[in-house]
Amino acid sequence: MTAGDGRRPAVAESKSRSTWLATFRGYLAMSLAGHLVWETLQLPLYTIWTTGTPRELAFAVAHCTAGDVLIAVSALIAALVLAGDHAWPTATFGRVAAVTLSIGVLYTGFSEWLNVSVRASWAYSDRMPIVALLGARIGLSPLLQWIVVPAAAFAIVRRLATRG
Repeated sequence: MTAGDGRRPAVAESKSRSTWLATFRGYLAMSLAGHLVWETLQLPLYTIWTTGTPRELAFAVAHCTAGDVLIAVSALIAALVLAGDHAWPTATFGRVAAVTLSIGVLYTGFSEWLNVSVRASWAYSDRMPIVALLGARIGLSPLLQWIVVPAAAFAIVRRLATRG
């Protein structure tokens, strides 16, 4: 291979792949941990806190955390398709993170509206701060969750990647 043929040496390509995979795995692991903590702490903001049994509360946390991880992986994959490039995470890290957060917040807003206002799958307690968006009443806590948790996960994996 010559320097002018436009291809990267196998060692650099292997390192790029391992960085990509480590960042992807790290983001998902940090997301899982963050969403598990957030879902547990925000339970009093939903009516299930006073109406549910301990088993129902545990199921709600597990179910919602699993859903959060599915949203996190889907949002990251979509962001990589829309805003990433072959050099991610070395290049376009911030752009991919911003698109991932945007997708997460948009989906969460839609899901909260659908499940609270349309399907009545769950309900907010009087403690939930509410924001009005496009005529819909949406809980502030889940919206903040999809800003804080992914931003923290990206910050942690970025810090770990630059150290390693």
